[in-house]
Amino acid sequence: MKPILTKEIKVGNLRLGGKNPIFLIAGPCVIEDEKTTFQTARYLKQLTQQLKIPLVFKSSYDKANRTSIEHYRGPGLEKGLKILARIKKELQIPILSDVHCRNEIGPAAEVLDIIQVPAYLCQQTDMVVEAAKTGRVLNIKKGQFIAPWDISRIVGKAKSTGNDKIILTERGATFGYNNLVFDIRAIPIMQEIGYPVVADITHMLRIPGPTSQESAGGQPKFIPMLAKAAVAAGCDGLFLEVHPDPKNALCDAASQLALNKLEALLKQIKQISQIVRKI
Repeated sequence: MKPILTKEIKVGNLRLGGKNPIFLIAGPCVIEDEKTTFQTARYLKQLTQQLKIPLVFKSSYDKANRTSIEHYRGPGLEKGLKILARIKKELQIPILSDVHCRNEIGPAAEVLDIIQVPAYLCQQTDMVVEAAKTGRVLNIKKGQFIAPWDISRIVGKAKSTGNDKIILTERGATFGYNNLVFDIRAIPIMQEIGYPVVADITHMLRIPGPTSQESAGGQPKFIPMLAKAAVAAGCDGLFLEVHPDPKNALCDAASQLALNKLEALLKQIKQISQIVRKI
């Protein structure tokens, strides 16, 4: 099966999808503090430049969908966007973060290069339309509760505003209770809609529910396996949440990839991608 040619999306100086090399969306799950966020972003920029892999830096200023009211959510909209704006300016890399309500979208669009519509909110029409109206690139994460082909209707909502700068992200599908699976067919099915498809490996390996903040809340040992499988299936990009010390991360500690394991994985991914993405 030949790779499916998707629409090329321009993000700053980057060209994502289409005939371009595989790209990486990566960063800590949530902004914990300015120092750690900057250190991670600098490392990612240095590594991806060395490997010639286009990078979009991702970190959340707020995680509004935490399991418990007691869990850390992030520094909030104002402080978080200031940190992301500094990273964007000083490191000259495009920035992605997620929005969780309509009144965040305006301020977020002033800083973000890519606005991410979270999986849990992907069917919220007003959210999708409002985000699309900004004219920014949208990364629409497919909810784990919908089929790959059904995301075409969500794409239609975004396109109704005249904005067709869209990226789609696969993050697994609900399988019974407290379990997710990755149906690899989702990659080409979603690409047939016409837009670049990203495989969110980190969240495919989450274990939803009350245990999600405990040591049993993820399966990071399977990150390399699923990442290589997704690239072999022809995905346009990979989404990986990474952290210098995942066990002590304040969010998704059980599923983030340790920074010191990223280089070896990206080298393998690039080799696979160069074979597969001969469009």
